[in-house]
Formats: sequence, structure tokens, C-alpha cells
Amino acid sequence: MYVWITVLAGLALLPALLRTFFPYFFQDCVYMYRALGCGIRLNVYKRKTPFYSIVDCFLYAVKKHPRKAFIHFEGKTHSYEEVDKESNKVANALRSEAGLREGDTVALFLGNEPRFVWTWLGLAKLGCPAALLNFNIRSKSLLHCFSCCGASVLIAAAELRDAVEEILPALKEKGITVYLLSDECTTDGIQCIGQAIAKASDTPLSPSLRSNIHIRTTALYIYTSGTTGLPKAAYVTHERVWASSFIQGVCGVTSEDIFYINLPLYHSAGFLIGLVGSIERGNTVVLRRKFSASQFWDDCRRHNITVMQYIGETLRYLCNMPKKDNDRDHKVRIAIGNGVRADVWKEFLNRFGRIHVGELYAATEGNVGFINYTDKVGVVGRINILSKVFFPFSIIKFDIEKEEPVRNAEGLCIPVGKDEVGLLVGKITKHTPFVGYAGNEQQTEKKRLGDVFVKGDLYFNSGDLLRIDHDNFVYFHDRVGDTFRWKGENVATTEVADILMMVDCIEEANVYGVKVEGHEGRIGMAAVKLKEGREFDCINTCSVLANYLPVYARPRFIRIQNSLEVTGTFKMKKVKLVEEGFDPTLIRDPLYFLDLPQKKYIPLSQEIHKSIVSQDIKL
Repeated sequence: MYVWITVLAGLALLPALLRTFFPYFFQDCVYMYRALGCGIRLNVYKRKTPFYSIVDCFLYAVKKHPRKAFIHFEGKTHSYEEVDKESNKVANALRSEAGLREGDTVALFLGNEPRFVWTWLGLAKLGCPAALLNFNIRSKSLLHCFSCCGASVLIAAAELRDAVEEILPALKEKGITVYLLSDECTTDGIQCIGQAIAKASDTPLSPSLRSNIHIRTTALYIYTSGTTGLPKAAYVTHERVWASSFIQGVCGVTSEDIFYINLPLYHSAGFLIGLVGSIERGNTVVLRRKFSASQFWDDCRRHNITVMQYIGETLRYLCNMPKKDNDRDHKVRIAIGNGVRADVWKEFLNRFGRIHVGELYAATEGNVGFINYTDKVGVVGRINILSKVFFPFSIIKFDIEKEEPVRNAEGLCIPVGKDEVGLLVGKITKHTPFVGYAGNEQQTEKKRLGDVFVKGDLYFNSGDLLRIDHDNFVYFHDRVGDTFRWKGENVATTEVADILMMVDCIEEANVYGVKVEGHEGRIGMAAVKLKEGREFDCINTCSVLANYLPVYARPRFIRIQNSLEVTGTFKMKKVKLVEEGFDPTLIRDPLYFLDLPQKKYIPLSQEIHKSIVSQDIKL
């Protein structure tokens, strides 16, 4: 009798003891249960014949709840059945008009709108990979992005016609078929496909049209600036599509949730985690053309949104809005994203209520990722017994100055200790592959790191510095190489430097990112050497950058130097420049600030610097 009482008392005390000595035990168990479930399902999908793709998952949702709302957009609601029929019309029209067949790559140049969704689904039903083009890029960058994916067809939104016309001669030269989602177009070389889609049949397409698709087939091309150069087209296989789609489930999202997407659909976050994740869950999406801090919570209340996406900047913008009495009047329970600072994270929770923040770390082309399922502020993940089973990784010592891993006498890399910052690398295996970039074998090879722990082994170089503390929490530290992140976008410094050197007065340019108090990421800055006898042209420099670069990629600060310091291998030195920042009290070189309203660079005075730091001047 007393034995049973003792046992029952012990069981009653067990939860309290676990919380005291193993505070994250229950959260670890829930995460592992969800993650294992996703892993088992992916394994089942891999073995299915014919292959079970995300399109089949969508068709299952259509059959299960045809009239359920799939997309809310600008006052209109599109059901699963309606989106299915619209995608059938797109597929049938493109099959007859463009002769598209399985394996043909098609570039999509569209903004956030329902047509993006059913155009992609139509292509997927034909077995055609889609290259998701950033609708902000123009000219050289746009042509490059289109060329490297090997697309034979370009489909563009009507409002992007000017951008298409700018590169039309080059597209004609390559024999590319260009379609505009419009009913009429007078430009020679651009065909309108709006009416053809409207008149096309909405009858379902035979799965045999995509019968050769399998788990390792390329499903998408998503562009990433990586560590150097112009944007690179990362191969996204069907396996990666499935793995990304499971993130919602791991975070606790269900089919009853309403998911808010205001991040661009050309991004892996908006497309894979948001859109595709919602298809996998079978839930409802509220789609917005772009993020609006002033209307964010009104949207959430209007549509009863329960799950939101963010980047670090998103949460800061929300926190910067004037406080209202109804700040906590919403149904949002989960936020999924990355890049939020700990102080903004805390402020967000204090102001808007108890919301589970699923901060994650991942890269479009990478083979390792983490997710914070514990609600611990400031971390991007937690290591448990499943972590290295799913993603065999290591964090190794890294020389910031030389921008390369530290190696021992045997030429092998050295793992860091607990709480030590190092370079994250993921082991390349059959189950954790790194496919690389389309049409860019050189950059693909640069991301492969060999002889890491054993001669002949191969790892993916993330280009990111992380650390793991004694409680196995993972912290993001910084990015390395020639890329920095600003306004939620990766900025490739070599591309910006190339554009700067198109300016008549500039001979050399060294571009880098600098920290600004109160902002996530790094803002663009350039040290430039002027041509002999020339003065800095404040207006023309601004004009050239505006013609070739989106706003987030334009250097907001310019530093004029007599010469640019290089290494022995003629690489631009950046570390000292980054450390010095843009403070005119510390720098003797002439400094300029990009005044966007005036459309020119103006001298950076101490008063302007003070206003930037105090956030009186918005960046």
C-alpha cells in the first residue's frame, strides 16, 4: 500500500522535478514527436510510386475540402477548388500556346497575387520547374537571373512590362518566348496570354504529364546572393520543397489556422514556408502585395489571422508604430521567421501579447537548419538528440581577417568549444545533399569545403558564424564573406561595387555593410577611390545606382579615400572599414549620405550622423 502511495506521489512530483532540472524536457519531447512525424512522412513520400509531390498534396486538399478558403486577397476569397481550376486553365493554355512539356523551365516575374499561386501550380502540374524572379531587380541583374536558370519561357505581370522591355533584345537573341499576363500588348516580341488562359479548359490534367518527377528532381529555382557576385539560382528539389513545407507543422500550425503572407513569394520564406507550408497543412492564406506596418494588425483582426511570418525588420517596424489600446486585440498565436534582435523580440512580446516566436536559421541552398521551439528569446535553435541525425553539422574555428577556416598541422579544421563563435558547416551526404547553383559551378564549388575532419570529406560552407551555449541553445552571430543582409534582403557587395564603378568619377569601389544602432542587419557603405582630377558627383552617382539597384542594395554611405587597401592576393580589405563605420568624428576621409528624397548624396555632418543614430532620420 505504502509502496503504491510512494510511486503515485513520485509520479505526481515528476513534472515539477523535470521542469526544475530539465526545464525544456517537455518542449524537447513535443519537438521530437513532430519532427519524427515529418521525417516518417517524407520517407513514405519518397517511396511512393508514382512520386507524391506537393501538387498531389494540393489536389488531396481540393478533394477533401473544395470550398474551403485557400487565399484571401484584397477583398476577394479564392477556394481550393477555384485555385485548382485556375491552375488547370494556366496549364492547358501554356501547353497549347507555348508547347510546354515536363522538364521545361519557366521564369515567373510576378508580384504577390493569387495569379502567382495558380500560375506556379499550373506549371507544377505539367512537371515544369519555375524560376522565381525578384520583381525588384532590373537590367543586368534581371537578365543574369533569367539566363542562369536555363528558362525557355518568361511569364511576367502586366505592371512589369517596362522591366521586360528593357532586356527584350537580349531575350529575343536567346530565342526566349515572352508572355505577359495581360489581354493586350503592342510590344513586338511580347505575347499576351491573358485571353488564352481565360478561354482555356479547366479540366484536370493527367498525372502522366509529370510521370518522371521524383524526390531529387528540381522543382524550383530560388535566387540567393550567396557570398559573392550576382544573384545565384539555387536548385530546390522536391525533397527540399517537402522539408521546408514541414516547418509550419513543427511550429504547431494546423489545418484550422489562418496564415498571413506579406513577404515576397520569390523568397524561400514566403514561398516555401508560407505558401507551400499552407498547402501541406491544408490551411487558409491571407496574401498581401507587400508588408505594411500601419495595416498589419487591422489585417490580422479583419481576417482572424492566427499565424504570421516575419523578418527581423518586420517586428521592429511593428514595434515602432504608435501604441494603441487594441494592440493585444488579435488572434495571432504563432510567428515564424528569422533575424529578430533579442531586444525587439522582448518588446514585441511585451506589447502584443503571448505569441510563440518560431525563430529559425536556414539557407535556401543549405543542408543544415535550426528552429527555436522553446520560446527562449534570442536563440535560433536548440540542439537535441535528433539534430545531428537530421542535419550532421559542426561549428569550426574561423579566421575573420583571412575569411577562411583555421586548420591544424594536419590541414584539418578545428571544432569550436561551447560558447565559442565559429563557422557553421553541414556535412554533405546522400540524405543531406548540397545541390548548388544552376549555371554556376564555380560558385557551387566555393560553397563546398573539403578535408574538414577527415581527408576527402565534404561539407557545405554556410558563410555564417554561430555559437552553441552550454545549454545547447544555438545563437546566430554574423555573416561572413561578401554578403550582408539589409531590410530582409541579401546584398552582394561585388555586384554593388561593379555598378559603382560604372559612375564616371569612380575608379575603384569597396562595398561592405556597417551596423546601425536600432536596426537589424547591416546597411550598405562603400569606400571609393576617385579618378585622377575628378570630384565626387553626388547627383550622377545616385542616378546610376537608382537605375541598376533596388533601394535596399544602394550604399547609404560613401567614403572617399585616396587609395583602397588590398591584401597580398589583391582582395579588398574590409574589416577595418567595417569597424570604423560611418562616424564623421572618427573618420577624416570625406563622408557622404544618400538622401533619397533629394535623390543625391549629401555631406555627412555630425548633425546628420546624430539624427541617424537617434533614428530621427529613417533608413
